[in-house]
Amino acid sequence: MIRAKILLDLKPALDGYAGIPQETRLLFAGMLSLDNHYISEGLLQHGGSALISDVSAGDVTLTPAERWLRHSRSVISFYGSSKKGFPAVVIKEINKYIQLKQLRWQAHKNKTLELGVFEGNLFNDFIWSRLFSKTLKAAQKPVVTAANHRVLRLSRRIMHEVGLKSLSRFHRPHYLSVNTRGYDFFIAQTPFPGRVSPGTRLVIRYHDAVPVLMPHTIGDKGFHQASHFYALQDNVASGAWFSCISEASRRDLLTLFPEAEPRTVVIPNIVSEDYYQDDSKKAHALKIIYNRCHRDMDVATTVIPSNPMVPPVINTSFDYLLMVSTLEPRKNHQLLLAAWESLKYTSLPDLKLVIVGGLGWNYQPILQQFRPWLEQGELFHLSNVPANELRVLYRHAAATICPSIAEGFDYSGIEAMCCGGLVLASDIPVHREVYGDASVYFDPYDAEQAATKISRLLSAEGQQDVLMLKQAATTVAKKYTSQNILPLWEAFFNHCTNP
Repeated sequence: MIRAKILLDLKPALDGYAGIPQETRLLFAGMLSLDNHYISEGLLQHGGSALISDVSAGDVTLTPAERWLRHSRSVISFYGSSKKGFPAVVIKEINKYIQLKQLRWQAHKNKTLELGVFEGNLFNDFIWSRLFSKTLKAAQKPVVTAANHRVLRLSRRIMHEVGLKSLSRFHRPHYLSVNTRGYDFFIAQTPFPGRVSPGTRLVIRYHDAVPVLMPHTIGDKGFHQASHFYALQDNVASGAWFSCISEASRRDLLTLFPEAEPRTVVIPNIVSEDYYQDDSKKAHALKIIYNRCHRDMDVATTVIPSNPMVPPVINTSFDYLLMVSTLEPRKNHQLLLAAWESLKYTSLPDLKLVIVGGLGWNYQPILQQFRPWLEQGELFHLSNVPANELRVLYRHAAATICPSIAEGFDYSGIEAMCCGGLVLASDIPVHREVYGDASVYFDPYDAEQAATKISRLLSAEGQQDVLMLKQAATTVAKKYTSQNILPLWEAFFNHCTNP
């Protein structure tokens, strides 16, 4: 039997813990487990910097030493240039200007970008630590580090810029072509600013349309909106397929491009096996909270509590609400803060608030509102929390709150359910779809309503509802295991091949 060959975009795996980076790692590991039917390889590309790749497919002329050296240079290029200062910046901008001119000509002439080769098995520690360790279990290391990888030397940003620079009143953007000959599918994790070779089906893993439908909530607004929309438009026009992470994200896609409807399916995200009900004690959770407090000395508004919590061994009555999300406007931290403050001033004065997440964009107003509570040791902002510790935090939270005003999927609620936690979420379509009857919902613009619903569930009168929610959560969480999601991918590949 001839196995289909898949090239999977690993660019997001270079980034943080959650969201698209997490989905990318879990999906790649899942695809590798389907080795009886598919050969899966990873595409390495940096978001903002060019990569070095001097090894080509089928090149047998290199000595072992030269091969190692060239791959070693490629590894170094993932960490950017070491040259700093004004002259280096000027030279970089001049080179970029010249490069954009050359690449626009290349796109116009439809000359393809060639992919380099990276033998990850020679640098398995780099592959594991840089790409996969934030999400996958150590037992999966031999599998993901043994996989083959291709390298796209240009950064994703400059590929977007090549297309956008050709945009005019009379012409759509003209994007570069990538040589993907030999691959049956290329799965990109976001709208892809490029074309693939004939014979390769482009599959866009569509997460959300936030950059277009809610541009006021994103960072680098002009570029992100334009790069998302025009690459997506080109993907639709070129006949790409779309694997949407929820029906809500699919509806958003079709709001923009209804003509894509025959080439869309819904395949939810895989949730990591690291989230389950363990036998940890609350003291363990409290130690994690104290040890993982965000201590970024470069951020002036970040505060280390001057009055830290009572040592965990003593203060086992410590109750807290938990929110897990990058600090950015659409995640709605400020509504949760307002709801929690209302509870602090009335029925639940001892309730703490724990926020887990890195700094995204436009986070300064959020941190400013955190500041008084951080100083009092009532609110705790955590970062760089690995899955095994996050599992403990979910397990012992009074409730996990998911207050976003827009999402494509929202991992945190499902992860909390897997750990036996109670979930309350904003009443948006994707939460209703993904969490079903295992969550209580509140208006994402009404802090008092959120406070009322949290208060009721945490009261004695709400305990029967809590039991029902947790029973429902057991069923809901099972839907997102790899055992249930990977067959959907197989069915999708079969459908694409034999529509």
